[in-house]
Amino acid sequence: KAKQPDLLNTLEDLGDEEFNKFKWFLQQTDVIQGPMTIKKSRLETTSRWDTVDLMVQTYRLSGAVEVTRRVLERISRNDLLLSLSVIRSRPEGESQQGTNRKSVQTEKVL
Repeated sequence: KAKQPDLLNTLEDLGDEEFNKFKWFLQQTDVIQGPMTIKKSRLETTSRWDTVDLMVQTYRLSGAVEVTRRVLERISRNDLLLSLSVIRSRPEGESQQGTNRKSVQTEKVL
């Protein structure tokens, strides 16, 4: 299951322009597919961690993960979408760092 730090790590992998696009999409009802968008005034100056907090407050953690997935699709960051899927499917006790280490080792072997 994804946790708040996993969402934060995902947003930290976005460049500034991508992060601004991400926040813009959070305001669009067609992306969110419901009336619970986050107001522009609340997102305008938010940091990545404040954005994660706002998303979790608005959608709960599972909803925030789903919204993150939809927005990542819209901004063409399928690489982050895949890593978020890995986070969600990883066994409970395994850290993201452990997952990253395995993929780095695999790349070296290949």
